[in-house]
Amino acid sequence: MTPIDPPPKRTRALHEAMVITPSHSADVVLPVADKPPRGPAERLVIVGASTGGTEALKRFLIPMPADSAPILIAQHMPEMFTAPFAARLDSLCAMTVKEAEHGELVKAGHVYVAPGHSHLLLGVANGRYICELSRAEPVNRHRPSVDVLFRSVANHAGRHALGVILTGMGRDGALGMLEMKRAGAYNLAQDEASCVVFGMPKEAIAYGGVDEVLPLDELPKRILSWLKNQPAKNDGLPT
Repeated sequence: MTPIDPPPKRTRALHEAMVITPSHSADVVLPVADKPPRGPAERLVIVGASTGGTEALKRFLIPMPADSAPILIAQHMPEMFTAPFAARLDSLCAMTVKEAEHGELVKAGHVYVAPGHSHLLLGVANGRYICELSRAEPVNRHRPSVDVLFRSVANHAGRHALGVILTGMGRDGALGMLEMKRAGAYNLAQDEASCVVFGMPKEAIAYGGVDEVLPLDELPKRILSWLKNQPAKNDGLPT
């Protein structure tokens, strides 16, 4: 009996369902720079999150005071949701929360959320930190990618940055957090008990890029302690 070919539309649908998006590394967006331009000696907080991150970020940001150091966030989220998400956080937080724009200055008291259509990178222009956006290929099948943001911070901010990895599925951010640590940053991870999915923090810990593991509600206090003054000699934090 001669087999009957499926209709063309069904064939295309089956083919599209079987296509697996390649998993690129951050190399498709930016290299690990040997001698990158360094930004000012100003503290930054850099955050990556995925599954469960919307609620975690709300709890993370609400305790932060209005004059806190700048915070840059890569949250895995479709592009139609990132602007409303930033606006919702802005209505709840003392800090100004907004969707990041290409080329804008990074200012104290502001939180910059990666738009869902682009990678968010930390850049340097005229000796100041700026936000940069890239529509390069997804990294770890995500755009925005946490690895991309973390690598850009390792390149330009080094020991002046504090990295945070929150709840999420997969391993995006694990390698980038290790690169940040090697550049001198201090890094925190959300603990398993408070995570919706202990995937990204677990991978970052396994890679060796995490300095402390804390419950979600203890992270803001720890960060504010880090930001407040030069660390004590016995604190173990980078200056």
